[in-house]
Formats: sequence, C-alpha cells, structure tokens
Amino acid sequence: MILYRPVGTKELTLIEESGYTAYPPRLPEQPIFYPVLNETYAAEIAQWNVKYNEDHKGYVTKFEIDDEYAAQFKVHVVGNHYHQELWVPAEELAVFNRHIKGNIQVIGEYPVNAETVSDHS
Repeated sequence: MILYRPVGTKELTLIEESGYTAYPPRLPEQPIFYPVLNETYAAEIAQWNVKYNEDHKGYVTKFEIDDEYAAQFKVHVVGNHYHQELWVPAEELAVFNRHIKGNIQVIGEYPVNAETVSDHS
C-alpha cells in the first residue's frame, strides 16, 4: 500500500536522521499517527500547516507499507470523500515503521505564500 504523510521541517529532520526509514515517535498530546491514502489530501494538509510551522514550510512524504500489515488499520474518512487516513495508535508506530518497504521519499515542499496565509487566517 502506498501512503503519504505531511510533515514539518522538525519531523523531516528526524526522518532524515533515521536514514529515511522511520517516522519519529508521536508527542504525548498526539495519540495517533495518521498517514493518508492520497497525495492530494497530503498536499492540502502540508499547505495548511505551513502557517503553523516555525519556518513556514511543509513537506509531503510518500512510502510503501506491507499490505497485509496495513490491512489491520481501518480507513477513516474525515471530510471530503478523498480525505482518507489510517489511524495508527502512537504506541504502535515503532512496529508500523518496521513494515515500511524501502525508504520514505520527500515528494513535495510547500513554503508559505500570500494565498496560503489568506486562505487560513
């Protein structure tokens, strides 16, 4: 299964430190890790988040996960029909990371711009 994950620069730095093989542990206030099922939705989140990221940058990552393993996580639709996410409990993220095939790829970068700021003010 191909999945996408919007991240900020701090999270991307931790992914780089893993050799692009793992997502970092969640913060205590983040009970789930939610990769998304399509690039369009991931890009929307990344663009929305640039306003809140310290350096005003957002990134979209792409990775493949073992289909059999991924099947245990229910797909949640959280808005429009294409706003599809897998909800992985934070305490299971280390196991989830071990099922990633190959490397995590950065496929998009979204710096803040006037349109992004005005859309989400």
